[in-house]
Amino acid sequence: MDKIAENRQDLPRTPSIDADEVAKFSAMAAEWWDPKGKFKPLHRFNPVRLGFIRDTITAHFGRMDAGRKPLEGLRILDIGCGGGLVSEPMARLGADVTGVDASADNIKTAMTHAEESGLNIDYRAGTAEGLLEDGTPAFDVVLNLEVVEHVADPQQFLQDTAALVKPGGLMIAATLNRTPKAFALAIVGAEYVLGWLPRGTHEFSKFLTPDEVARPLETAGLVTRPSQGVSFNPLTDTWRLSSDDKVNYMIVADRPDGAN
Repeated sequence: MDKIAENRQDLPRTPSIDADEVAKFSAMAAEWWDPKGKFKPLHRFNPVRLGFIRDTITAHFGRMDAGRKPLEGLRILDIGCGGGLVSEPMARLGADVTGVDASADNIKTAMTHAEESGLNIDYRAGTAEGLLEDGTPAFDVVLNLEVVEHVADPQQFLQDTAALVKPGGLMIAATLNRTPKAFALAIVGAEYVLGWLPRGTHEFSKFLTPDEVARPLETAGLVTRPSQGVSFNPLTDTWRLSSDDKVNYMIVADRPDGAN
């Protein structure tokens, strides 16, 4: 039995869990923190993503001048946290971070790296719906990054994660748009031509348009902002924020203070 098939065994089917997707990422779990490994594109993408997240959170909570730990006192959920590439920087900025992933192998990798880095992060193998069932209190911030395109039921998953945002809080979601440009660059280019990602990492049919992300969040009571594009510059080998949301994009959604 190969590693992916082994990881596929005994996984329940829930809105968050697509067994094939969980198995795929579990098989690569040991490579999360290797900047030259299979997650090399995420390491390249992370600086611009982290900068946007930090600036959005600090502006939302009025903490632009809060010093070295501007997120201190905020509870942040990193849903689909993988090996912790976002959870750890959030913790270093002072946040009380809970990282949840459906892959127990990913969580083991994240826990080990956090311990080696001297960081206290509440990592859990689980799902958004599991947190709701357990009565976990809602969070100031929910980070929903590059995961919705890998779940079994994106609409329900988005509504479940929205339910985990407390009044006055916000969600930052990031994913890939379902456009010809995204197919050409994120699948043909990244997986087959340049070899940045293992072939089969993404399925084009599971990409979502900004409207397909925004609607379930709004149904769940959040107020969405216009999508923020993120583009790659091959000349400088860097990512930047842009007006082009045809491939990678992020959406910020707020739950109004005083809302249920």
